[in-house]
Amino acid sequence: MLHKNNLLVNPFFYMYIQAVARENSPMRYFTFLLTIIGILMVPTITNADDMVTVKLVNYVGQTDKINLKLEGDYFSLDPTLALKEGVNYTITLNKGKLYIKQKGKKKQQINESLVLVPQSYDYSHVVYINERPYLGAMELIVEDNSSIRPINQLPLEDYLKGVVPFEVFSSWGLETLKAQTLAARTYAVSKLGQVIDDTISYQVYGGYEWDENTTKAVEETKGEVITYNNRLVETFYSASNGGVTENNANVWGGQELSYFPIKEDPYDPIHPWEYKLHQTQIDYNEIDFEDSNWWGQLEEKDPDITKSIKAWLNRNGYPGEIKILEIQDFKLKGEKLDSQRSVTGSITINFMRMLFEGLVLFEQVELKEVNLNRIRPMIGGTVFKSYLIDSLELKDNVYTMKGRGFGHGVGMSQWGAHFMGEKGKNYREIINFYYPGTTIMDESSKALKQSN
Repeated sequence: MLHKNNLLVNPFFYMYIQAVARENSPMRYFTFLLTIIGILMVPTITNADDMVTVKLVNYVGQTDKINLKLEGDYFSLDPTLALKEGVNYTITLNKGKLYIKQKGKKKQQINESLVLVPQSYDYSHVVYINERPYLGAMELIVEDNSSIRPINQLPLEDYLKGVVPFEVFSSWGLETLKAQTLAARTYAVSKLGQVIDDTISYQVYGGYEWDENTTKAVEETKGEVITYNNRLVETFYSASNGGVTENNANVWGGQELSYFPIKEDPYDPIHPWEYKLHQTQIDYNEIDFEDSNWWGQLEEKDPDITKSIKAWLNRNGYPGEIKILEIQDFKLKGEKLDSQRSVTGSITINFMRMLFEGLVLFEQVELKEVNLNRIRPMIGGTVFKSYLIDSLELKDNVYTMKGRGFGHGVGMSQWGAHFMGEKGKNYREIINFYYPGTTIMDESSKALKQSN
């Protein structure tokens, strides 16, 4: 079963338990017990297991400063903190310690983390993080001793209302929005009990910035998830499959799942794409090494792409400032999957790397006949949009790649679902087309089995 017994406590009780577990002082435990007395008096709003815990990364980034404001009354574990509604607070990180300050007052150190729990759960209780609103509880912790990381906890269905409008266009038809909601809910239920984040690594989550249409889609499909043999399915989706779906094993390896067949998709609008990349980015023979500012004057011909390449090099063992000289080689191997997606390619990059003032290394990275999932992130997924590649040619010192689709092509095409809805298909028909052989169930159903 996916769910344990219901507990007649405020569902944010668990955030308190996690926070107090990091504390050692007897006084902190005493404070915790007093606080729990207050929490126990708050009416239950949901099954405690239907709470989503999500790190806020997408709109926060890596930072040592966060602006905070509250709407409504909130509890805090720290008895010395009494945060007030409508007051602008600044949370800062210094030497691994958190501090809180409001204008006109001295800053105050925060012990371990700042936990904020609403007096009651309703839409009048809102936490603003850098002016973006969030419902539910919020904890601010020190991450990797260098950043402040907010962690939001809220009920599943309200979490989804903050996901769906950031995954598809809210102006799309209701049936398409419902199909996206089921994919998002199924994924979220599979992650209950884990800490996820708000990026594309999981699902994009924008907090309490809801849209009327997507909220309606969530409410009208409440609790519905996609299953196969009474288990949650992997609800992969991408923006566009380019007219043909892909099997999961071809993208990520592992066991082939029958509800991810390779088949033609007559609803997907194809989305052809193309990008160009100059072979020579900086002509070495034209560099004036006599100029004291020669390094600062160097500019690559394709800065958007080379910025991605340099970031990839930094992440893969080449720290320091980099200038790309040449994409010496870039080609595909002829073999293709049954879906006509390319699998293997090669790329060779020549570059200069400055370690410190005056010391420059000339280096080369070669990826020879590797899986394209190693090369695409280097170029950038918003440029090199899919593996459904029609051609890659070098002419007049310029590589030109042409292809179709946007994303991996496994599961639902979001644009295809949009056009299915436009043609009068309901969300169940959309789900059946993109996840054939699956069944829609309620996530609280006793027949639903724990996923492996």
